[in-house]
Amino acid sequence: MVQYIDLKSQYARLKDRIGEGISEVLEGGQYVLGPAVKNFEEEMSDYLGVRHSIGVSNGTDAIIMALLGLGLTPKDAVFVPSFTYVATAEAILMGNATPVFTEVDERSFNIDPQDLSARIEAVKKEGRLTPRVIIAVDLFGQPADYAALRKIADEHDLFIIADAAQSIGGKSGNKMIGSLADCTTTSFYPTKPLGCYGDGGMVFTDSDELAAIYRSVRAHGEGAHRYDVVRVGMNARLDSIQAAILSAKLGIFEEELENRERVARIYDERLADVVTVPWRVPNSRCAWAQYTIQADDRDGLKDHLAAENLVSMVFYAKPMHLQTAYEMYGDGAGSLPVSERLADRVLSLPMNPYLSDEEVHRVCDRIVSFYK
Repeated sequence: MVQYIDLKSQYARLKDRIGEGISEVLEGGQYVLGPAVKNFEEEMSDYLGVRHSIGVSNGTDAIIMALLGLGLTPKDAVFVPSFTYVATAEAILMGNATPVFTEVDERSFNIDPQDLSARIEAVKKEGRLTPRVIIAVDLFGQPADYAALRKIADEHDLFIIADAAQSIGGKSGNKMIGSLADCTTTSFYPTKPLGCYGDGGMVFTDSDELAAIYRSVRAHGEGAHRYDVVRVGMNARLDSIQAAILSAKLGIFEEELENRERVARIYDERLADVVTVPWRVPNSRCAWAQYTIQADDRDGLKDHLAAENLVSMVFYAKPMHLQTAYEMYGDGAGSLPVSERLADRVLSLPMNPYLSDEEVHRVCDRIVSFYK
């Protein structure tokens, strides 16, 4: 079997280092927001070049925290791509705001600046909601067009949150993802390029004021001390064992990113004439959380791969504006045609840094055989 992800090979490589880190936590007895969390926060700030890294319970809570820190109301509009995971959409409602679903660029899968501008103007003209926030999702590991988003945000006085759940380790120009927006959130779910062995997440910002708010929100809204509650908050703290695991993984992360790029290049070379391979955002580095093709007869291809124990995944089979829980915030089928078309065509191929060249070629051979 060619595995979609391979956490066992990674663990075999890091077993001793991870074990040492966990032992230090257990012997120290500080299991939540202990020294291991502080150490990992500092490591991530150094790695990404940001002032503040705040460890939290998971990626969804990270987005909710980022929104709660802005003091939004249901009359505030948060613009978000419809072609994304549900966590991005649900966080907006949990953060007390209203989602406005936008179109994505068919090449990058990321938010379409032109469509975003049009929807901001439409919301302003209608007058029911006040535009407040853009959430840019770096889907599958590639950075959104932050230069274009910044121009739009400045024009309309909007705050930018980057949902980097799939893109930590990526770059735009010479800047790391995590340092490109007013606030960036990420997930350390086990399947992410940098993942722990449970749930975990982080919020990044260069703002001292926002960082203080986020640290308060993650601990029930505490102020000067535990029983001084100054705002509505959450129980959203990162536990120390997960932080220790992440510190160990961060030590080999750059090497793993290089291997993900190796896998992606083989796919590019073998499949470019067969399916639509991922477009590479210029002057950037992709974290390759997923290698996602667009294919005719996507479901048939998926079954064809599965017959040879080659695992592939569909992210995401239905865009947010068509989901039952969120359809009241959208305009129905046909309103976001690119997102709807992608949902029927995308297929993510095995992608992890421990795939051999031979395994990647096996996947490619099977895809070529399906079409030729």
